[in-house]
Amino acid sequence: MSEIEKKKKLRGFAHIVAKEIDPLNSMEKFKEKFKDTEVKLLLNAKDGKYAALIVIDKGTIHVEGIKNNPKENIKKKNVGWNGLLEGNTQIFMDLLGGGDVTTGMVIKKILTRKMKIRGIKKVLILMQLFEL
Repeated sequence: MSEIEKKKKLRGFAHIVAKEIDPLNSMEKFKEKFKDTEVKLLLNAKDGKYAALIVIDKGTIHVEGIKNNPKENIKKKNVGWNGLLEGNTQIFMDLLGGGDVTTGMVIKKILTRKMKIRGIKKVLILMQLFEL
């Protein structure tokens, strides 16, 4: 395995997110809806070793894994994210697992401080992704 292939291999939480997100690249509905969008969303599972950076770039989407320790690795100035969603792994599994994800459910988790959010306008793009 070359050095580049080792870097691209996703681990932990980032790998799980990538499995859920990658099929969107083959959907015409996604490509049309996000053809003019450039955004980076950081999903940080605080109880894991890796955070997932979702990059939407003009109709394509991919995930990058970032070690979340030390905390400087996931700072906005280092990664350049536009939106941050932070919580424990179980909360993200509930969101990514599909099911009945509602805006009210997400707001409840934020108000009870089970989730932390920064850049709410950009993070709302995630809700649009889950609807596809």
